[in-house]
This record gives sequence, C-alpha cells and structure tokens, in this order.
Amino acid sequence: MTLKIERIAGEHTTVIRLIGRLRREHLSIVTKQIQSSTGAVTLDLAELTLISVEGVRFLNNCEDQGIAVANASPYVTDWMKREKTPTDESPC
Repeated sequence: MTLKIERIAGEHTTVIRLIGRLRREHLSIVTKQIQSSTGAVTLDLAELTLISVEGVRFLNNCEDQGIAVANASPYVTDWMKREKTPTDESPC
C-alpha cells in the first residue's frame, strides 16, 4: 500500500487522514491538501503504517506552522522529538 489521503472538511476545520506509507514523494500532495483546506487543519496519523525521515521533518514543520498532528504512534512522536532536538555528539 502506498499513501491514501482522506479529507474531512467542516465549516471551520479540516481533518486530513493519512493512511499507509508517507514518503518524500507524497509530501507535495499533502502540502496541496493542506493549502486548499479551510480553517484549522489537523493531520490524523492513526492509520499511518510507515514514514520516512523526510515525512517526520515535514510533520515537525507542519506543527511549527500551527497544524495539529493527531493520533501519531509513540514511535513517530518520539522520532519527531528526536529530530527537533540537536545532538551534541561529535563524530569519531
């Protein structure tokens, strides 16, 4: 399965449900869905099964822009936190 996008638009909110695998090649499509949405936007990740590092960085950028990320697995939320936190490790 690749990525399936379901969009549920209300009067003042839009929920964009991402189902399947979110990879770099899907980010422009998700961006277009967000840009064409009305009101507050929420990305629902309850049925997301796989995500790339570019997808994690995209989600962090969305949150920075005020877009809610809901129902992410603990693995994804931990990964998002790690991507936001700079590491102090020096290469050997």
